[in-house]
Amino acid sequence: MKRSILFTKTSKTTPKDETSFNAQTLIRAGFIDKVGAGIYTFLPLGLKVLNKISNIIREEMNAVGGQEVLMPALTPKSVWEATDRWANFDALFKLTGSDSKEYALGATHEEIVTPLAQRFCTSYKNLPFAVYQIQTKFRNEKRAKAGLIRGREFLMKDLYSFHVSQEDLDSYYEKVKEAYFKIYSRLGLGDITHITYASGGAFSKYSHEFQTVTDAGEDLIYVCKKCKVAINKEIIEEQKNCPECGCNELEEKRAVEVGNIFKLGTKFSKPFNFNYLDKDGKTQDIIMGCYGIGPSRILGTIVEVYNDQKGIIWPKDVAPFNIHLISFKQNEEAEKIYKELISAGFEVLYDDRDEASLGEKLNDADLIGCTYRLIVSQKNVDLNQVEFKERSKDNSEMIKRSDLLQFLKEYVS
Repeated sequence: MKRSILFTKTSKTTPKDETSFNAQTLIRAGFIDKVGAGIYTFLPLGLKVLNKISNIIREEMNAVGGQEVLMPALTPKSVWEATDRWANFDALFKLTGSDSKEYALGATHEEIVTPLAQRFCTSYKNLPFAVYQIQTKFRNEKRAKAGLIRGREFLMKDLYSFHVSQEDLDSYYEKVKEAYFKIYSRLGLGDITHITYASGGAFSKYSHEFQTVTDAGEDLIYVCKKCKVAINKEIIEEQKNCPECGCNELEEKRAVEVGNIFKLGTKFSKPFNFNYLDKDGKTQDIIMGCYGIGPSRILGTIVEVYNDQKGIIWPKDVAPFNIHLISFKQNEEAEKIYKELISAGFEVLYDDRDEASLGEKLNDADLIGCTYRLIVSQKNVDLNQVEFKERSKDNSEMIKRSDLLQFLKEYVS
């Protein structure tokens, strides 16, 4: 993409109504635009990152047998009443339609997916299976002040699994747990994301959260120095030692919850009378699990983790573009390089603006944070060289023009 046709712009001014670093920086860099508290528009750069995060999640969910669907965001009151959550889910956005019927905007989708699965599953031969979606969720947060980390409207991947037994659920639960570790590793968060014991499991003592360590986090976790498993502050009084290895050396850290998984058991299947016939023809309850992860929250978390005083430093696999190409004083060679890179399959943001100085272009490149940068100046062209720099490093290097494409294929791809 050429910068001259990108309709958004960067800003030198920090938005005064934002207190979180992720929102301030993403707005300044032209990734998002604020509509209201906890409500944001994803602009072209931001949407590219969000889609890359979502696609990584999608690939790993497909790998564990998840089948993708898209459920409605507008949900009828009746399904929430069936599970007794219409009156007891504080964060529901409720509204009345022109038909005088009441609805809720989807905060989560157990109430929709359970009767959906029920329509297609009557026998043990249909089980197990899992469905997921990546969809906008709505929650009436009282403290939407952490940018993308705590929004009133946000993107969520929610996976739901259906099983014949607790043992079958337990086995699948472990597969999803491993898939989550793969996701965080691919997103550049693997080393600082801990599986965290929390209260709230339906048929077990604990549920599990995935917490990424950052000073911007709203949660306190206690990380085992031996095995790196963590405990949420809410249950630390009843669980003084690591529940995995028994170690009593726990280190307090601040973190952001970037995922959670629950063994639901029959909590949602029973209210809908969702059962199946086993091989002996007997009626049995469906056992369920659910597995959430927030792409938009992860985007905000990555910004909180990967940055310096100049701007964002995107991990390679989620950067909006592979390469930020900068021309110093518009020249034909930069245009040739741009076309070569596009033809070779690279994603390139080409700053071809005539009116911007080199300093402005470099400052914008640091703020936007693409992983790799190329600078084409007339001086370098005369020397048959192109300047190459990684965003995360201080020093640049000169690459011979004739070697550039092969160098990038080996280094960047």
